[in-house]
Amino acid sequence: MSEVEARLEKAGFFLPAQPAPAGIYEPAIRSGDFVFTSGQLPLVGGELSVEEGGKGKVNEINQALAAHAARLATLNALAAVKSVLGDLDKVERVVKLTVYVASESFFANQHIVANGASAVLYEAFGEQGRHARSAIGVAELPLDASVELELVVACRA
Repeated sequence: MSEVEARLEKAGFFLPAQPAPAGIYEPAIRSGDFVFTSGQLPLVGGELSVEEGGKGKVNEINQALAAHAARLATLNALAAVKSVLGDLDKVERVVKLTVYVASESFFANQHIVANGASAVLYEAFGEQGRHARSAIGVAELPLDASVELELVVACRA
C-alpha cells in the first residue's frame, strides 16, 4: 500500500475500484508530467450515491451532503490517477481541482461544497495537496449528480 493510501485510510477514506467509463473516453490520461482526470461523479460501486448526497440540486439545506459527495468524487478521481500511475506516491503535487455543483437558483456556496474535495486532497498529500481551484455552479450534471469534478496532478517520472 502506498503512503498516500495509508494516509487516506487513517483519515477514514478508501479508494474505490475504478469504474468503467460510460462512453468513449479514458477516466484519466497522462501527458508529460501531468495526469488529467475526466469528470468524476460521486459513484459508489458504480452507482450514483443517492443517500450520500450524490444526486440532485444543491441548496443551503443539503450542502453538507453535497460536500460529502464531493469527497466521494475525489476518491474516484484519485482511483483514476492511480490507474494511470500505478501508485499514488508518484504524485508530486495536486495542481488544479475544478468542482461543478448542480445548484438551485440563488445557491452561492459552491466553494463550501468544493471544500469537501479539497480536504481529501490535503489529507492524502499534505502541503503538496494544496491546489488551485474553481467551484462552479451549473444547472445540470450527468445522471442528475450533485457534483462532478476534474483533477490535474503533477507526477514524478
